[in-house]
Amino acid sequence: MLILKPYQRRTLDTLKRYLEAARLSGDPKAAYDELMQAAETPARPYLAIEGLETAPYVCVRIPTGGGKTFLAAHTVATAATSYLEQDFPVVLWLVPTNTIRTQTLEALKKPHHPYREAIDNAFDGRVSVFDIAEVETIRPQDLTERACVIVGTLATLRVDKTEGRRIYAHNENYEPHFARVTPNTPGLERIEEGPDRGKVKFSFANLLHLHKPLVIMDEAHNARTSLTFEVLQRIRPACIVEFTATPDTSRTSGSNVVLRVSAAELKAEEMIKLPIILKEHKNWQEAVRDAVLTRKKLEELAQGDGAHIRPIVLFQAESKEREVTVEVVLKHLTENELIPRERIAIATGSQRELDGIDLFDRRCKVEYIITVEALKEGWDCSFAYIFCSAANIHSGKDVEQLLGRVLRMPYAERRDQDELNKAYAFVSSPSFAQAANDLHDRLVSMGFEEEEASEFIQAPQQPLFSEDDLPLWSRREPDPLVVICGDGYKSEWLDQETPTGIMLHRGDDGELRLTVKGDITDELEEKIVAAAPKKAQAELRKAIVSHRRYILKTLSPSERGEPFRAPRLCVMVQGELELAERELFLDVCGWNLLDFPHALTPAEIAIDEGARTFEFDIKGKKVVYSLVDLEEQLDLSHVNTDWTEANLVRWLDKNVRQPDVRQEVLLEFLRRTVADLRERFRLDIAALVRSRFILAKVLVEKIKGFRLEACSRGYQETLFGPRAAVETTFDYSFSYDPNVYPAGWYYQGRFDLSKKHFYPVIGEMKNNGEEFECACAIAALKEVNKWVRNLANQPKASFWLPTATDRFYPDFVAELQDGRILVVEYKGEAYKTNDDSKEKRQIGMLWEEKSGGKGLFLMTEKRDAQGRDVHRQLAEKVRFR
Repeated sequence: MLILKPYQRRTLDTLKRYLEAARLSGDPKAAYDELMQAAETPARPYLAIEGLETAPYVCVRIPTGGGKTFLAAHTVATAATSYLEQDFPVVLWLVPTNTIRTQTLEALKKPHHPYREAIDNAFDGRVSVFDIAEVETIRPQDLTERACVIVGTLATLRVDKTEGRRIYAHNENYEPHFARVTPNTPGLERIEEGPDRGKVKFSFANLLHLHKPLVIMDEAHNARTSLTFEVLQRIRPACIVEFTATPDTSRTSGSNVVLRVSAAELKAEEMIKLPIILKEHKNWQEAVRDAVLTRKKLEELAQGDGAHIRPIVLFQAESKEREVTVEVVLKHLTENELIPRERIAIATGSQRELDGIDLFDRRCKVEYIITVEALKEGWDCSFAYIFCSAANIHSGKDVEQLLGRVLRMPYAERRDQDELNKAYAFVSSPSFAQAANDLHDRLVSMGFEEEEASEFIQAPQQPLFSEDDLPLWSRREPDPLVVICGDGYKSEWLDQETPTGIMLHRGDDGELRLTVKGDITDELEEKIVAAAPKKAQAELRKAIVSHRRYILKTLSPSERGEPFRAPRLCVMVQGELELAERELFLDVCGWNLLDFPHALTPAEIAIDEGARTFEFDIKGKKVVYSLVDLEEQLDLSHVNTDWTEANLVRWLDKNVRQPDVRQEVLLEFLRRTVADLRERFRLDIAALVRSRFILAKVLVEKIKGFRLEACSRGYQETLFGPRAAVETTFDYSFSYDPNVYPAGWYYQGRFDLSKKHFYPVIGEMKNNGEEFECACAIAALKEVNKWVRNLANQPKASFWLPTATDRFYPDFVAELQDGRILVVEYKGEAYKTNDDSKEKRQIGMLWEEKSGGKGLFLMTEKRDAQGRDVHRQLAEKVRFR
């Protein structure tokens, strides 16, 4: 079974928190706003679509290569328990094209495919998958006794299409589904003509309307249109979750992005190959030659890898009306590069030589694939390492899709040979800056942040091969900026000032070109751009930005290969040092759930005998159930009348399961809880079954509270008790990985803070405010050798200290010139005296005290009790010994 990566678990946890909040509050917008505020993540206001205001409608943004479909499969169970409160949900899974529809169906119907396994495991194998073209075969019991996944495209739901008309048409085959539907049920479409006029239509659209499906929208960036919203209104979804690399950001139809996963996070979790090593060539033949040589070298390196890897090159040829067609590339490979034809596959609309081929098979001989655009939907092989384009890479979507195919990491695991962790791109372009600018735009369209796109495109820093291997590239000075400026360019300013490093000339093709060497100041940029025709100015500015990125870039400490370590807080246990963390604290206190009271407290459940209601309280929200409604309206088709106390306990065991509680312990705890509810509140089993989803949530929160209580006791005893043996040591140090900095977003301010920053980019910091000023003060300290913006909630990539309930990620970590480590946490006025800040200050000072002078901790504020500003607090801290 495929294991979820940490960022995937975080994604599902975020979705769960949002959906639970929406369920408890009944307000999707308020739940979204609350989540965004708590995350302190830049986000636009929630956009509610007319007619869908009560249905949570959110988007998960994941770059290409992040496993969107795998996450979508896991989302089915998350939504079913967190919001739908159904044992067996109805899921309408919408994809953009019929090609992807076919591929998704094949995967979801295949018993051991990771997508199907994710759903099977959640619903004990009671799962049915249907193509939207075969929905007439769905039986009523399928919708109540199995999780039903129906796969289609948006086009199949549109009334202007033949399939769409079938979805909305009256069909007697659906009559059994409507046997218990009353004639006056609101919201259903009705027959408009003939003798049955006014009666409820037996249509699939009405069937969906009744069951209020979960809608999964894969690759949803092109789907947020008024027509889409109209379609969704007709089927009345309970909840809609989009997955895309490039969410719609418009004011009128933009997606409500509940979580953004960055490309850096995918790299950190070994999902994708980065950086992309980009090499430009004067002609396509040279690009092909280098691609072939690179594949051969990668193949040699792959021989030493523990797993089977056969590096593959993807060639993008031009269309038939252009010069470098598929046939031309094929001829060049076979006649000039002497590649055997059996090692080449052509994948176009008319030649589909990959059909039926398993590229992962050790017996497969394919090493080169030539295409124009046919790989752009659903094709996937992580052995693809090299993208080589004979076409202009600024030409759009086909390049994006092909680039995506060379980014996936084989087996989603980092390889021992570093060259096998990178992707390679060979293009025809007049300059590296121009090629990088075009590639940058394509990566942004694939879901990369602007800063990531710049950071992950690199020129070769050293030859990949020895001289005997005919090196593909050599170290050289970066190219100047070269742009075609056209005959409308006003060159008078050049004649007047004749600045050095700038030349206006005509190329062999007769085009007027501007060449700029070296730095481009803001003043010079304005002069260059102002002389260009208005329609060309935007592109010219983009070229200048690209020129600055790649020509003026200096190496950060991580790029220079410098180490950066911080000592960690440890505890001596039975003569051995162990890392101070939650698992140790729970072990010390002897965590056992049965040591805690099983009965729900009056704060968790209340019975109103007069009103004949009972209510649960979860996270301060009340969920009320009416005993009268239960008796009079209980739909026995949705609640199994054979439920017993034992059935309910087993159901709760599955839905409340805890990784650190043995199953027999949890079962006994749940048995006691259910028995107490029945005896003390005289609730019959039907009432508890009806409220089981909320009951499960209450119990999860109750057990979480008990765990925190136990952890807090262990924390105090282990770190601050009379027999505590604590040490801060480099023997258990945390090392920042120079290749891993999984920021969700990046600093974009004009003030340059990057000179001493360990990584070339600064993550998750705003370009103003008090934290920004603190960063400026740290960067300005002459005692600081290097520093880093320490990312929150990244246990593998960031330094942290334990607290009684969680982990504390300080805002900044710095290495001083004398080797000491400075850890800084900034607290605003509103937070500096609260319990959270007191706990962080306490653990930080313990870390410093036990470091033997190797570590310094400072919780700084805008102005401290002595009247010192941030600069003075920092300066006096590092200079005091």
